[in-house]
Amino acid sequence: MQGEGSESSMTRRDLLRMIGLSAGGAAMYQAMSSLGLAAESPYKGTPKLQGAPRGTSVLILGAGLAGMVAAYELRQAGYKVQLLEYNARPGGRNWTLRGGDTYTEMGGHTQHCQFDRGLYINPGPWRIPYHHRGLLDYCKKLGVPLEPFVQINYNAYLHSPDAFGGKPQRYRTINADYRGHVAEMLAKVTQQSKLDTQLSKDDQALLLESLRDWGALDKNYAYASGPAVSNRRGYDKPPGGGLSGKPTDSQPLQLHDVLDSRMWKNLTEGEIFEFQTTLFQAVGGMGRIGEAFGRELKGLIHYNAKVTEIHQDEHGVTVTYVDARHPGQAHKAHADWCICTIPLSILSQIPMNVSASMADAIGAVPYAATVKVGLQFKRRFWEEDEDIYGGITATDLPINCISYPSNDYNTRGKGVLLGGYMWGLSAYEFTAMTPEERIRRTVEYGSQIHPQYKTEYENGIAVAWHRTPFTMGCFASWSDELRARHYNNLCQIDGRIALAGEHASYLPAWQEGAVTSALDVIERLHQRVMAGGVA
Repeated sequence: MQGEGSESSMTRRDLLRMIGLSAGGAAMYQAMSSLGLAAESPYKGTPKLQGAPRGTSVLILGAGLAGMVAAYELRQAGYKVQLLEYNARPGGRNWTLRGGDTYTEMGGHTQHCQFDRGLYINPGPWRIPYHHRGLLDYCKKLGVPLEPFVQINYNAYLHSPDAFGGKPQRYRTINADYRGHVAEMLAKVTQQSKLDTQLSKDDQALLLESLRDWGALDKNYAYASGPAVSNRRGYDKPPGGGLSGKPTDSQPLQLHDVLDSRMWKNLTEGEIFEFQTTLFQAVGGMGRIGEAFGRELKGLIHYNAKVTEIHQDEHGVTVTYVDARHPGQAHKAHADWCICTIPLSILSQIPMNVSASMADAIGAVPYAATVKVGLQFKRRFWEEDEDIYGGITATDLPINCISYPSNDYNTRGKGVLLGGYMWGLSAYEFTAMTPEERIRRTVEYGSQIHPQYKTEYENGIAVAWHRTPFTMGCFASWSDELRARHYNNLCQIDGRIALAGEHASYLPAWQEGAVTSALDVIERLHQRVMAGGVA
């Protein structure tokens, strides 16, 4: 997901890949858990909120998933709930851009999405792991249909402008050749009795048998051109029918060329816990989830409400807000309690009388920079010309990847690609550009992988998350040190104010983090209310 090849310093993803390749997936998962990047959802169902005092009110700031989950459950429990939302729509970062939509970023650049009917791009979350049970459960409750999201496609590409003359290589080719050569080397070591101190003779025999199967080795334990190898990496001429049906085997790449390409660094992507199959996406765009919540909570959400001040006292919480479209006259909303889901990057700029420890935590957490670019093409050339149906092509160009749509396969007409998903330094560079320049550069880079870009491109839209007025960043970028110092202080109920959102979770950037954070905080808030109020 990150554009490591364009950065001079090691990224977190580089580090995790190195750990995964050298020490294995278990070690990489432990490292990711420490960094707050991988954790199985704790969701075991919604909390039982019984006995809520009649008339007790809760004001929720932000109608993203965290805010709407909290509102959904609190209303069910009998609380009087209202939400203030900056945007004119529900969902927050759960957002889909479709043809006819208009988006204005900070700095004043306005984009008018020109995608054809039925085509879309998800600027924010775009996939749901199978183990994100909370989000999946709400999709079921709200009747949001899901479909598979293809993370790994063996027929997609791995690409580097500095390898193989800049020619993209199929994922399956690099995967098969890397595994095959490694299997052959280990088989040679085993046959030379260099593992006698580690393995018994019986285990060595089993190891050789497994290496032959794992690496597609021949009877001499060599990784060499033949039917078994071609069945992994692909044929020069695939099997067919009739007199011309005989296949032609392909020739493996040399190990040196595979290693020197550094394309092997992308082979572990689908083994990372959160990217293991099966993943899902909402049919019609991830924003369908936020839209479904919005319909369920119709009448409770006040849109276009820009919060300017949050004040609590012994009697409750009063929030001052203005119309986000035409700031002018100030309005006030009051409740007994407040759950604030506003991203910390915004909340840190809003006056709020909370404890010094919570205020320090709010101001301490940086937000990651990312950029997503959606591109519409005249036809689905990736399917028609290259047999790529879903999945992701990885590149060390600044665009980092190209993601192919996991829906509407093999249909006529136009299609939209995620043409770039920039992280790190590349994201900052693209954020500094105008939307038009981001799109132009994305098309320029992508044409190095798909020459069809030059003739098939029609229009695009680019979202730089540091310029989104409602988040000013993509997600909370915790470190071990920051978590140790500030995480508990951030999550504690402070008087009558509590925080929720992906930033208050060990699942940063994931919608499940927002869901589980909201469920955790409403349970603790309900306990506080039932115990008689502020501690």
